[in-house]
Amino acid sequence: MKLVIAEKPSVAMALASVLRARTRKDGYVEGNGYIVSWCVGHLVGLCDASEYDEKYKKWRYDDLPIVPECWKHKVLEGTKKQFGILKKLMRDSKVDEVICATDAGREGELIFRLVYEQAGCQKPMKRLWISSMEEQAIKEGFASLKDGSCYDSLYQSALCRAKADWLVGINASRLFSVLYNQNLKVGRVQTPTLAMIVDRNQKIKEFTKEKYYIAHIKFDDMDAVTEHFQKKEDADKVAADCLERMCEVEKDDVKEKTIRPPKLYDLTTLQREANRMFGYTAQQTLDAVQEMYEQKLVTYPRTDSQYLTDEMGESTETLIQMLLGKMPYAEGLEYQSDVSKVLNSKKVSDHHAIIPTMEVAKADIGELKERNRKILYLISARVLTATADPYIYESHKCQITCNYHTFYLTAKKTKQEGFKAIENKLKQFFGVKSEKEEPELDIWAGKHYGPCDSFVSEHFTQPPKQYTEDTLLSAMERAGNEELTEDTEKKGLGTPATRAAIIEKLIQSGFVKREKKNLVPTDDGNVLITVLPDEIKSPKMTAEWEMALNHIAQNTETADEFLNGITELMQELVARYQGISEEKKDQFQGKAKGEVIGKCPRCGADVREGKVNFYCSDRNCAFILWKNDKFLASQGKKMDKATAKKFLSKGKIHYKDLVSRKTGRQYEATVEMVDPGEGNVQFNLIFPQR
Repeated sequence: MKLVIAEKPSVAMALASVLRARTRKDGYVEGNGYIVSWCVGHLVGLCDASEYDEKYKKWRYDDLPIVPECWKHKVLEGTKKQFGILKKLMRDSKVDEVICATDAGREGELIFRLVYEQAGCQKPMKRLWISSMEEQAIKEGFASLKDGSCYDSLYQSALCRAKADWLVGINASRLFSVLYNQNLKVGRVQTPTLAMIVDRNQKIKEFTKEKYYIAHIKFDDMDAVTEHFQKKEDADKVAADCLERMCEVEKDDVKEKTIRPPKLYDLTTLQREANRMFGYTAQQTLDAVQEMYEQKLVTYPRTDSQYLTDEMGESTETLIQMLLGKMPYAEGLEYQSDVSKVLNSKKVSDHHAIIPTMEVAKADIGELKERNRKILYLISARVLTATADPYIYESHKCQITCNYHTFYLTAKKTKQEGFKAIENKLKQFFGVKSEKEEPELDIWAGKHYGPCDSFVSEHFTQPPKQYTEDTLLSAMERAGNEELTEDTEKKGLGTPATRAAIIEKLIQSGFVKREKKNLVPTDDGNVLITVLPDEIKSPKMTAEWEMALNHIAQNTETADEFLNGITELMQELVARYQGISEEKKDQFQGKAKGEVIGKCPRCGADVREGKVNFYCSDRNCAFILWKNDKFLASQGKKMDKATAKKFLSKGKIHYKDLVSRKTGRQYEATVEMVDPGEGNVQFNLIFPQR
């Protein structure tokens, strides 16, 4: 029999349905020569520092840097049951082949391989690599399985990423926490991202506004302006001279411009668009598109490609015709598609761009969650716009004279609406205002307007804008690519799959906060970046590391070379920072200590309430309960002060009104706090005996 291991139960069930494995067992499905089971995200992870040596339970400078000679892994708390099931299945004599069917990407590869290694499995391994959960795509995927060894370099890249994160996180966090007598969390990608937010905020703070004035002449849709005046009286004089006067277009610089249709969505561009259009966070968009992927409505979301493969031309034509008939915003739309614009196999690596599937034709879109529905409309519209005609217009840069004063005007005249027609229809459908554009004017040199109205407007020079998720995702993608061209290899901070989680982690850690759509640093975030060296917070260096990981995946660089570089950096930092002046330590002093709510289960010190968490007051202990704990939130509960006190005193809480994410129904269970001794606290559900 063949053992198929998926990343999630829902995906496993979809695979089992296609493979006609229908007999349900505890933790797997069996039938037709297949056993289909699943992970639940990561089942195996790297051991904590204290599991290498007991002495590492205390954070001390003398122990740094901590660099394992032989890396150890462990089965994570809360996943032991499912790991046990997979281990037993892998060792079952009737299983002669194991098929990796986790998500087709770096992290999916790591999830499976660590289970395979930890279970001591040596059976032949194959790899399922698909970009869609449609039945046909699954069948074709199983018909063209590759030997697992073809993805060894991808696994090495993923393992290398995990080890690098461990080395930087463990050593840098401990080093600067001990030096500054504060619990400081440092991350390989998280910290440089924070540095960009802090830098932008600082530039805004340092910006000095300057007032200026502009004189206008206006007639119908024509609104021409002067250059800037520092004195209002100068602008007032010009406006007074031109009131009720005729004006003439003296010069008209006309150029025909062509704007090509936008490319298809990769994950980052989709997240940016959803943030701009609807204010969705990057994580909300990823969750929505992941859910629709599992519902077979869209293709694989964690992609960095904006093209389709050359052989997808015919199927894309069929898809377009379906979308024109299915999408409400496309009613009455007439255009000729050119799918060749989106086909380029050379620019597709692991997965092609995100597009809808033909399953959309059968789906009741109105039954989807509102967020999912909107995201699906975006993805569908992008297929239409990307294959539409270009937008062609005349650009007019005019110089206008009125009573011996000079005014300026930019205008346009559309010659071919092209893809803009689809974009405008979509915005109208959602009631989203279009960005302010140049006015549409029929204008030429020698044309006269008037008698004109005139007035003066007051303005201020503008500082840089705070990052939104849209602009931060763009900055993360472009980090280290100052001279990026279309054919340049992208560096960037993180990957399309991880950027949303990085942003959320910064917010959860209390370093960044949301102010409407803006992302701004907290006081803690500002101070952290102030004290850290450039090597740790440099977006450019981290982007170089990310590119190196890609090279490892492509087998053009070795994991040892990369990790040796990270290790040397940690050694150099420890040697350089042997002590900190009292003045520098004072940067963290004077912070109000929160109310004591209980004792730390790790070290026995006081647990105090902070802004975003409940934390251990011992600097050598990293115990934390987050106020926005995701597990409790998923069950309809909050980590408030009363809840935190109960967990600290009793270790568990019995609830009669937990809420299921899937059904929305209430149920009864005990939530048990599990403290692994280092790292994040975890929670288990214990159900009443019946």
